Amino acid sequence: MSLITPYDIAMATLLIRNLEDQVAERLRLQARLKGVSVEEEARRLLAEGTRLSRREFAAEAAAMRARQRPNKTRAADLIREDRSR
Repeated sequence: MSLITPYDIAMATLLIRNLEDQVAERLRLQARLKGVSVEEEARRLLAEGTRLSRREFAAEAAAMRARQRPNKTRAADLIREDRSR
């Protein structure tokens, strides 16, 4: 069993410049209403806003499958080939 230390997990730091005062105030209000820090609320909003929808995820998976060559080899044939070596 391995223990994960804070140094094992890389986290990005994001600095947002020229944020409109109204946007910052709404963020502060949302955070206060939820009882969390502004930073935590900003992290939640960014994570939520960048998450793929089911449709986008399915389209990405279909594109990956389309790029792969079809594999016509059966597992049993591979095992037989390996045993005959």
